[in-house]
Amino acid sequence: MLQIILTLSIFVILVIPMGKYMYHITTGQKTFADKVFDPIDSFIYKICGIKGTDMGWKKYAVTLLLANAVMIFVGYLFLRIQNLPFLNPNGIDSMEPSLSFNTIISFMTNTNLQHYAGESGLSNASQMCVIIYMMFTSAATGYAACMAFCRGLAGRQIGNFYRDVVRIITRVLIPLSFLVGLFLVSQGTPQTLGGNLTVHTIEGKLQDIAVGPVAALESIKHLGTNGGGFFGANSTTPFENPTILSDITELISMMLLPGACIVTFGHMIHDKKKEKAAYGKQGAVIFGAMAILFTVGLVICYHAEMAGNPVIGNMGIDQTAGNMEGKEVRFGVAQSALFTTVTTSFTTGTVNNMHDTLTPLGGMVPMLHMMLNCVFGGKGVGLMNMIMYVILAVFICGLMVGRTPEYLNKKIEGKEMKLVAICILIHPLLILGFSALAISVQAGLDGITNPGYHGLSQVLYEYASSAANNGSGFEGLADNSVFWNMTTGFAMFFGRYIAMVAQLAIAGSLLAKRKMNETIGTLRTDNVTFMLILVFIVYIFAALTFFPALALGPIAEHLSLWM
Repeated sequence: MLQIILTLSIFVILVIPMGKYMYHITTGQKTFADKVFDPIDSFIYKICGIKGTDMGWKKYAVTLLLANAVMIFVGYLFLRIQNLPFLNPNGIDSMEPSLSFNTIISFMTNTNLQHYAGESGLSNASQMCVIIYMMFTSAATGYAACMAFCRGLAGRQIGNFYRDVVRIITRVLIPLSFLVGLFLVSQGTPQTLGGNLTVHTIEGKLQDIAVGPVAALESIKHLGTNGGGFFGANSTTPFENPTILSDITELISMMLLPGACIVTFGHMIHDKKKEKAAYGKQGAVIFGAMAILFTVGLVICYHAEMAGNPVIGNMGIDQTAGNMEGKEVRFGVAQSALFTTVTTSFTTGTVNNMHDTLTPLGGMVPMLHMMLNCVFGGKGVGLMNMIMYVILAVFICGLMVGRTPEYLNKKIEGKEMKLVAICILIHPLLILGFSALAISVQAGLDGITNPGYHGLSQVLYEYASSAANNGSGFEGLADNSVFWNMTTGFAMFFGRYIAMVAQLAIAGSLLAKRKMNETIGTLRTDNVTFMLILVFIVYIFAALTFFPALALGPIAEHLSLWM
């Protein structure tokens, strides 16, 4: 418990200065690092021909999609020819087409869902030139879209996509990844371009140990809320996560930048003339609502795992340490519950325990947080998703009192609400629609390895992870098949880009509107009352859309164990 409190305290302390620093980067203000990074950025702008002119929301969205499409195409080709001897000391063969499609979509959409084992499925060249590269660019894409969205809400110009991507990579992602990578190396994480090591075990036999550029991947995997592991077992392995210090570092890394984006938003919409001392109240309300959702989930997950499994308890096996199945003894229940809740709340997808072995309610928490997709969320994207619920809450409250809803002194009208509806409804449509398809056709049923309630939970978790661009899995599915590769690929693609384009359209629409003056009847969105309303709106929407499916999966499994 002390480790949990310490980890969350460090996060709260670091997130405020990081958010302010990112605000200065986003708005082009001076920072302490300009002397180092300005020449680097200018050189990149020059060789790439980046002009830096402001884009409208349509041009910004099209540029984002085209840039991502080019990277998808190049990355796909790279995976198909990775059998070449270049940085391939282990002689890894090329990926087959459907798995290559799934992998490249997964990493470009910041999902990092893996239907392969990294140590045996990718060459070192693919790990660096495709996986690590995509981890930087996909995280930067989400950040750029979020900052353009925030500028539109704040009444500023949308900005330039290329400049946003370059500045966040050079000034935040690369420096922090370098520092985190060095720390992980100091804890025992490998960083080499050599091939696998063959060693003599204490039993006198030979064993191959996979190594590679692990530390480089681990650092950006958490900072960019990516999640794909160098090894199939992800951060449960000592080479990816050697010590409790590396575990805490990885936790803070995946929380830092999504939380900082909210602080950045609070700074961006602050009117210095009116509130010199109380900046960021709007950001504080959103941060507080996310913190409540996160804390509720953490408490449920921790309590469920500490309660253990009654079936195992009835066998006479001691359950006082909680449900230790699938958990590293180095971390125990507390750190496993925290890691599970963080990785699915911040949509990272990395794991330090096997989610398939969680208790039913313990497994329902990460599944629900991915279904909500706004409990901090991924880098920038989680903030945009939560603001959709903010606008929905403003609209519902406006209907209740008979007033035209307003947010940030801009009227919320039919156009905005249609776009909000698209953003909110596409997510459950992808999860429930593909889950229904998977349990209706033989190709989907062939991948389910557990019968009954848990089998349905596996399917729901897989598509919730895909649509939320999380990437973690229950890992009980036989998912490396054409059906699962293609359907999860489409879920990841549509879950990422449909909502992102609609959110940029909302920002452009609000930017074009005239600012309204506040009156005595204006709904305040910067106080505790609205924060609680926002939490209830999120939970009510989740209950209306996902409760029937959850009732047939983890809830039914829990009742069957305990009753």
